[in-house]
Amino acid sequence: MLDDTLKAQLQAYLQRVTQPFELVASLANPAAPTETDTQVKQLLADIVEASGGKISARFDGTNARKPSFNLVRPNGPALNLTFAGLPLGHEFTSLVLALLWTGGHPPKVEADVIEQIKGLDGDFNFEVYMSLSCHNCPDVVQALSLMAILNPKVKATVIEGGMFQTEVNERQIMAVPSTFLNGEPFGSGRMLVEEIVAKIDTGAAAKDAAKLSAKDPYEVLIVGGGPAGAAAAVYAARKGIRVGVAAERFGGQTNDTMAIENYISVLETDGPKFAAALEAQVRHYGVDIMNLQLASKLVPATTEGGLVEVHLANGGVLKSRSVILSTGARWRNVNCPGEAEYRNKGVAYCPHCDGPLFKGKRVSVIGGGNSGVEAAIDLAGIVSHVTLVEFADQLKADAVLVNKLKSLPNVTIHVNAQTNEITGDGEKVNGLRFKDRVSGEETLVPLEGVFVQIGLVPNTEFLKGTVNLSRFGEIEVDAKNHTNVPGVFAAGDCTTVPYKQIVIAAGEGSKAALSAFDHLIRTPVAA
Repeated sequence: MLDDTLKAQLQAYLQRVTQPFELVASLANPAAPTETDTQVKQLLADIVEASGGKISARFDGTNARKPSFNLVRPNGPALNLTFAGLPLGHEFTSLVLALLWTGGHPPKVEADVIEQIKGLDGDFNFEVYMSLSCHNCPDVVQALSLMAILNPKVKATVIEGGMFQTEVNERQIMAVPSTFLNGEPFGSGRMLVEEIVAKIDTGAAAKDAAKLSAKDPYEVLIVGGGPAGAAAAVYAARKGIRVGVAAERFGGQTNDTMAIENYISVLETDGPKFAAALEAQVRHYGVDIMNLQLASKLVPATTEGGLVEVHLANGGVLKSRSVILSTGARWRNVNCPGEAEYRNKGVAYCPHCDGPLFKGKRVSVIGGGNSGVEAAIDLAGIVSHVTLVEFADQLKADAVLVNKLKSLPNVTIHVNAQTNEITGDGEKVNGLRFKDRVSGEETLVPLEGVFVQIGLVPNTEFLKGTVNLSRFGEIEVDAKNHTNVPGVFAAGDCTTVPYKQIVIAAGEGSKAALSAFDHLIRTPVAA
């Protein structure tokens, strides 16, 4: 099942297991194993061998989902963690971590989060559907696995959607990760463990807000944790000053990027790895990282050298002598009828994550730039047919991508096409309606999925009336990243700086930090 390289890596990791446990498999046909039964048996055999006897396996499980396997501690605290299907691909790391945590290796999670998980009281039966090609799924899978390992009141079942396609269709799952709690939809998309815990721990928000408001003022406070925010944090912290980062999710858009091949000195990596590396470097410099924090208001200092306030959505208030805004951008919506109603019910934004769920089906891509054309090329190898719809009179992607797209036999391209409606049957998408902007003719294309790829919109709504914004909502900055508000700087995709690229955002973040430090040393501290 595993190649020699993976076996060697697995053996090295499993040396850290200190508490023996067993894997209990439930097979579809133990007497005459199916192909998937055989694959599960071989995977478990590889794990047992790599563990040197610290992990054992048996095949008399009685789970309804087959094939699947449970992690069981015969002599330890109760454990309710099940993997249904084969957790390989992007989920192999999730499996390895679950094995390590079950075997007594401590997780790299903040101590207060661990205590919060252990203190959860109730019956929490989580089911998460993932695909092996989804780079957002591991965060949810690992979070729920850890919760089940730490708290016997939490049950987690990780389900490979491709192997349990009937279940996926019955529950009408059209985006991964899709998470259910006690049989009801709980969340769709990437979630960190802190976010999941906060949703089920009803008193968490108020406690978190009070803790944040009690923090001492910073000298540089960065709002946003993407490449610009991370670079700003590193450059500021190296000056030996007190630095904080309040981020909705550290890494920003890079978490949703499959391949990064143009960051100088890094030949190739993927978004989640890059985001993790950003956070690791920022933590190395002792920066106070406050994750899952959404800014709701900016209050400028009332006196020269006074404190700028950043109000958070949970009610907390952070204060700082200077602020760097690096809030990034998000996928732009089509804003047509049906988009909101059928989001995650056929309307998707990540072809890498959700594409496999549409295998053999008909889909559309809205957008003819690089991201749209790349998505159409990617999907064409999975789905039965792709209809690409572009508002302009020609595709805007690079010529090499356009030529590749046009060479594919299962792709239809419509330019000068205005998307008017995403149609559905009340439960899922069943078509896309667009109008030819030249002839006025309207067309309804029957399909099962729509992937929106029409660019980005800056996350700056909370700044209206405080910081000068362009007509596109971008923060107006000068060459040194100053905004119109004294002591407030900005960097990255949320600004008027052209070309929204990771390397440019990182450079702008570094500049903003240097400008903020220059501001600090030239501005007297208010009494």
